[in-house]
Amino acid sequence: KLCEGILNILEKDTKTSCQVACLEALRILSRDKKVLVPVTTKRNMQILMRLAKLDTAEDPLERVSEFPVIVEALKCLCNVIFNSAVAQKLSLELNLAAMLCSLLEKCKDRQFVDDIKCFGLRLLFLLSLLHTDIRSQLRQELQGVQVLTRALESSLSVRWMEEYKAAEDCDRPPLSLQETDCAIEALKALFNVTLDSWNVHSENESHQFRYMAAILRHCLLTTGPTEDKTEELH
Repeated sequence: KLCEGILNILEKDTKTSCQVACLEALRILSRDKKVLVPVTTKRNMQILMRLAKLDTAEDPLERVSEFPVIVEALKCLCNVIFNSAVAQKLSLELNLAAMLCSLLEKCKDRQFVDDIKCFGLRLLFLLSLLHTDIRSQLRQELQGVQVLTRALESSLSVRWMEEYKAAEDCDRPPLSLQETDCAIEALKALFNVTLDSWNVHSENESHQFRYMAAILRHCLLTTGPTEDKTEELH
């Protein structure tokens, strides 16, 4: 009942501070699988998707004041998807993976979106881990390899010397914690999406994997903010 009450409030047009507080409470509650039954309906998933800006491809990320709501909604969706098989099935019906790819594309060249990008990537990782149909959809229909590779490239701030050769900068400072976390989430999702890609069939796929290999080499030469984070990144 508490979850239903929170979602009823979130469905209304309330203040940003109220939305964030409600989503924070829902995120904590959604760690418990027993509480998730009322949350995992199509209507409630759509409420969370709308708050995470996953309901329309046309809505740009312009209002910085809305960013905390988007981040909290993505965190809630991560918990719900991870803990509920029903939510995992609904995510395919609601085309959640396609919406996430669109959100990640909106994050390109935008300021103050690192948290949105990071939790968008984490959600995409969970979907690709828990649902084989979504993994296939990402690979075959949604250009998931390209989307995730671009997200990784952006997180690592790769500069190119040649088509498949990234610039090596020995004096470059370590990645920030946010950049490192984004890169790690992108790598995890890429692993899932490319898991069955041992047989490359087209020239475009060949280009994509050579491009990704150059970025992965650059990643191995990159350090994170701490020794532990660097080890996790590698």
